[in-house]
Amino acid sequence: MTRRRWIADEVSGDTAALVGEHAAHLARVLRAEVGQEFDIATGDDIRRGTITTISYDRVEFALGVKAHRKRKLTSLSGPPKITLALAIFKFDRMEWAIEKCTEIGVARIIPVIARRSDAHLAAAAVKRHERWLRIVRQAAEQSRRAAPPEIAAPVKLKELGSVVSAESATRVVLAESEEDTRLADALQSSPSEIALAVGPEGGWADGELSWFYDEGWVAASLGDTILRAETAAIVATALALEAVL
Repeated sequence: MTRRRWIADEVSGDTAALVGEHAAHLARVLRAEVGQEFDIATGDDIRRGTITTISYDRVEFALGVKAHRKRKLTSLSGPPKITLALAIFKFDRMEWAIEKCTEIGVARIIPVIARRSDAHLAAAAVKRHERWLRIVRQAAEQSRRAAPPEIAAPVKLKELGSVVSAESATRVVLAESEEDTRLADALQSSPSEIALAVGPEGGWADGELSWFYDEGWVAASLGDTILRAETAAIVATALALEAVL
């Protein structure tokens, strides 16, 4: 039986701990007990962890042998370098995309305040960051990743250039390009690092697309059908992951 994986909040030698709400979920919801064993991601490896003490705000583990793996964990040898710049849109659907892209294997998510992002959502996005951190951690544990992706604080589009390096990534913005380049074709060179930009409902505004082009991003589409923003983010991330593996 596959053991559930937890990403440790604290690690010291051969001990690890979950704290706060992270611990409360294991203690209250899952009703864990002293002596139960789980896989614990320590940041350097995955080790067998046995619960030694448990309370509603702290669960401590004694760390044992490295967990057996049939194949090398990509997230330990360096996650696929996929950055998703995701325009802010309706939170329930956006957070579903964040969760699923984490499960697929995205390394970094950058929420972007776009021209078509609802003003109320854009204003509330900063306070939403803590929730997004919890979502990516839970999704990483559920999908047995060794670490969650980085999720940045929301940025305005013009600030994206300072966050995504022009030299280190193949950068693709999803848009209807004149050449109708498909994303899979744009990634045929098998780049080692990819940055994807997915707009809100209605897509990027014309002025925003001009900014992307001026910054050297390549435009590509996912085909002839119109996808919801969250669907486009998931499909694009899956295609990018295929390209870098």
